[in-house]
Amino acid sequence: MEKLTLYIGNKNYSSWSFRPWIAMTAAGVAFEEVVIPFDFPAGNPKFKPISPTGKVPVLHHGEVRVWESLAIIEYVAELFPDKGIWPKAAADRAVARAISMEMISGFRALRSACPMNIRRPKGKIALPDGVAVDVARISTIWKELRQKSGGPFLFGEFSGADAMFAPVVNRFDVYDLVTDADTLAYMAAMKAHPAWVKWQEAALLEPWIVPEDEA
Repeated sequence: MEKLTLYIGNKNYSSWSFRPWIAMTAAGVAFEEVVIPFDFPAGNPKFKPISPTGKVPVLHHGEVRVWESLAIIEYVAELFPDKGIWPKAAADRAVARAISMEMISGFRALRSACPMNIRRPKGKIALPDGVAVDVARISTIWKELRQKSGGPFLFGEFSGADAMFAPVVNRFDVYDLVTDADTLAYMAAMKAHPAWVKWQEAALLEPWIVPEDEA
């Protein structure tokens, strides 16, 4: 098989890059990573030659180009069906994909007000209307699925759905958004995962500062 190359942005800030990276790393899928840092406000011109959208993440597999986080996860799951990227049961896979799509299309108040920032010191900020609603909905998703599966992750074992919510775990943590025990337990499991730890260690070493993401 030709090698997989995943092009990503800054590990400290790039929530969309984090999602396929942690899914692939947690599943033990071998790939080369290439970090191309953001260059605000103009953007980084190096994105355009490697991505049809001029954005990252994008996966290269021979002549195949796959962009958008969930599409990358789906593609890799099809390449490696034995890696358990999605839950085994069909009903669970359907729910996992549903909440992944909900993550993509929703929670805009949270994502706008609280950018992912791995190295941000923990502390509250003033929050606009809508963030509390997003936090409550996400917490409900996590609680209900972990109660059904027995945890520690949403469907028992780490899956693509956990990968899709990984940046939210950072947001809940560094902006000090939650206090309930169920949500904190899930966050602790996520932050202890070896793939999370590996990403975090690299993020903390990055020199780049993006003022727009320093909420």
